[in-house]
Amino acid sequence: MGTEQKAKRGAGAGRRLLSLLTASLVTLGAGAVFLTTAPPAEADPVDRCTRTTGAIVAVDFGRWGGPVVRGCDTTPTTGYELLHSAGFTTTGTGHDGPAFLCRIGNKAFAKGREHPTPAEEDCVLTPQATAYWSYWIASPGQRKWTYSPLGAMSRTLKPGDVDAWVFGATDIGGTKGRPSFTPDEVRAEGGDPPAPGDPAPPNVPPGTVDVSAATRWLADRLTNGQRVVDEGATDPNYLATTEVAYALAAADGGGPAARRIADFLGRPEHTGAYAYPAGKDQAPDATAAARLALVAEATGKDPRAFGGHDLLGDLVANVCHSGADAPQPVPGCATRGDFRTTGQTEGQVLAVIALLSGGVTPPAESVTRLAQLQCDDGGFPSFLILDGQVCESEPHTTALVALALQRAGGHLPVVTRARSSLKKAQFPTGAWAATSYSSPASAYATGWVAQTLRALGDRGHADAGLSWLSRQQLPGGSFSFEEGTPDPLLHATTAAVVAGAKSDLVTLTTKEPEPPTPTTPPTTPPTTTPPTTTPPTGPPAGEGPDLKKGSAYLAGRLVQGRYYESSRGFAEYGLTIDAAYALAATGHDNTTLRNVVDFLDKGGKDGTGRGVHDWTKAGTKYAGGGFIGKAAVLAEAVGRDPRNFGGRDLISALAGGVCPAATPKEPRKCAARGNYTYATSVFSQSLGVIAQVRAGETAAAAEPIAYLKSLQDPATGAWPSLIGEKSGPEVDSTAMAAMAVDLLPDAASQAAVDKALAWLAGRQLADGGFPGASGNSVNSAALAIQGLSLDAETYAVPLAKARKFLLSQQNKDGGFNVAKGGQPGSDVRASAQAVGGATGISFGVLTRDLSGTTAQPVPAPTGTPSAPAIVTTGDEAGGSASASGPGGSLASTGSRATGLAATAVALVLAGWGTVHIARRRETTGGQA
Repeated sequence: MGTEQKAKRGAGAGRRLLSLLTASLVTLGAGAVFLTTAPPAEADPVDRCTRTTGAIVAVDFGRWGGPVVRGCDTTPTTGYELLHSAGFTTTGTGHDGPAFLCRIGNKAFAKGREHPTPAEEDCVLTPQATAYWSYWIASPGQRKWTYSPLGAMSRTLKPGDVDAWVFGATDIGGTKGRPSFTPDEVRAEGGDPPAPGDPAPPNVPPGTVDVSAATRWLADRLTNGQRVVDEGATDPNYLATTEVAYALAAADGGGPAARRIADFLGRPEHTGAYAYPAGKDQAPDATAAARLALVAEATGKDPRAFGGHDLLGDLVANVCHSGADAPQPVPGCATRGDFRTTGQTEGQVLAVIALLSGGVTPPAESVTRLAQLQCDDGGFPSFLILDGQVCESEPHTTALVALALQRAGGHLPVVTRARSSLKKAQFPTGAWAATSYSSPASAYATGWVAQTLRALGDRGHADAGLSWLSRQQLPGGSFSFEEGTPDPLLHATTAAVVAGAKSDLVTLTTKEPEPPTPTTPPTTPPTTTPPTTTPPTGPPAGEGPDLKKGSAYLAGRLVQGRYYESSRGFAEYGLTIDAAYALAATGHDNTTLRNVVDFLDKGGKDGTGRGVHDWTKAGTKYAGGGFIGKAAVLAEAVGRDPRNFGGRDLISALAGGVCPAATPKEPRKCAARGNYTYATSVFSQSLGVIAQVRAGETAAAAEPIAYLKSLQDPATGAWPSLIGEKSGPEVDSTAMAAMAVDLLPDAASQAAVDKALAWLAGRQLADGGFPGASGNSVNSAALAIQGLSLDAETYAVPLAKARKFLLSQQNKDGGFNVAKGGQPGSDVRASAQAVGGATGISFGVLTRDLSGTTAQPVPAPTGTPSAPAIVTTGDEAGGSASASGPGGSLASTGSRATGLAATAVALVLAGWGTVHIARRRETTGGQA
């Protein structure tokens, strides 16, 4: 999966978020290519959903100059149901049926017309990788989007979840093509229910802070781009330097400007001077240590190893366990729960946020200490006062405490009162004063409060604050402390920048999930033994998952024992062939394998009357080399004639589908000479090559072989995901291409395989898994096993580790999870690849003798097929239930029918229980 081309979406002027209050039914007649529209249900009004009730979905029609349309479902179960219950319609593709989401519509835009329109995308095959609906998710409390590792109906929703659909493209890690709006901007207004009597946002004109001008002004205040030095001083102003670092990190996502400051502060002499003034082994200045930890977190550095100190460990180690009234008071401890030496509320808050953002649970008494500071008006004081002392609240402190307590959780009533206090303190102009007893509006306070209220869901009040700030920005880009004063102030400007960037201290310090770092590949590729004609024997006895249980899981979920469905009545032929490959590799259920093969070969039809060649498109202008190659390899593996399989000569079809040249006017058809038609991925190309070579047509496959080999990176040995579009190297594609090239005995081909296997071994993670589209992927690990087994002796250790990883992902029902750490529960697609891949048998030599099996009648097609038996709910081993049927978030060994499926398009099962994102191969993965 994985194009790295960024979606270029031109949002039209006046684009806005629209609340979906009603739904309309849009119908589309079923044509010859079975385009099917799923109608919407009665939509719940958006204001019925809150942070604790229901879920929100937002669909961005900005590619066509339209709005971001929101919808609500107060009782959601899956991402797919949320989309339709919120009033949206969808259309699938002719190739994959309604399961493959190709178009989305809503009556709030273009009178409900679905997009992309038929003129832009015919939806016969999978859309191209640069133009598809990508699926993004955010759980409660998350303020950054994550590319969904599961399909829409495989994703089970919780109250407060928010989903987004964006038309464009993304890369394999889901780091590009993100929504242009944040999760908080489309969540239900108000997040947690506001307190009764809260005022409405001020009625002010919209306005934005010129963040670029403000950051330029801040950058000009830095000496050597590293530090703030006050006029007349020589030593750095460390506090001001951290403030600038936060602002620059919010503005550019922790880019080079902020990292340069972090590098400076992370030098031991500066960390010591600022945070450890009493000495390296003494208690730190808690406020300074917290500020440095936040700088580290905002710029991708490790706060546990910053400037020679474990900042987070030192904070936890210096929490007060008693107060000043203790028999032997600890210096710097006023009461239990304080961080030593803080004294001020801000320091306590920053320490709590730093610990939370660094993955450390702060001591409960430290969080409780913050909550107990609340004044009668709901605000918080600037000092860590004790019982009986005067409590005078300040808006900026109140905002910081509310942000920290919201992040820590468990203090909803306190946070709600603080929100109410802030909203009541807002001036009609949108601003806030610096203190509860002052009257001039303050840019410093307004910046901090606007950050927090946006984070808590009060966007109207936050936007009013930005409106006021936009009118206060000085000509050079800076801000003064209070309204009407001409002197620029650094601290006011940093607060305004973070607010103007629509970020906050929690968001900018929360680390993005990253895939584990793979191990270092060997510097010199090992040599391999030329392939033999005898298939491998599979894994060593007792090593790896239980393949007999895995085979039973796959067989038990076939509809009538013949095929899988992606939606009611619509066969998922690619996934069905995947399962056949797995059964052929293990040999544990030859009877079921025979039934599947007979169904495909002898005219079997699904509930819509489609046969296997309605999927391969053989004999049509859409004939796909990957689809045809996938079916041909199965025929070859089980002893059937690929020149007469399902009534088609698949080998001649492959030979006739070799592109003589690129087709710029039809970019998906032919990327270059030697490419198979509509083989838009390395997987597709590899399957076609394997099929031709196994059929003895190596000479006829010369150009496809040469083209496949030309796609290998000569420096690394890896192959990319996609053909004809920019994409990065990928485990799955490299393993598949290696299996194809390994069939060629010449020295150059074997050297190419050697290099590919060395690269694969270097991608292995510490736990034995391999990185893939869904994270630490079962699919990728299984394919890597097949690739590395081409030289099993050299790679015995990584093979054993990879099989152990697969064992750890097998559930008690015999099926496998999609990925380690993902939504648990057995998934048919992941299981098909895991079962076959664990044997280590290459598709190039896969063989299973079906003699001795008995032909059984092929079930007659019916207009109303029985309910599919392909949904599994997991068990104790798999964790919580997963309605994960044939789709899955990955396609086992599939070629990408087009670039989209390879990258991450949403494959959605309509209506009855299992929808997935086809982020991987389509040809051998069930989407091909």
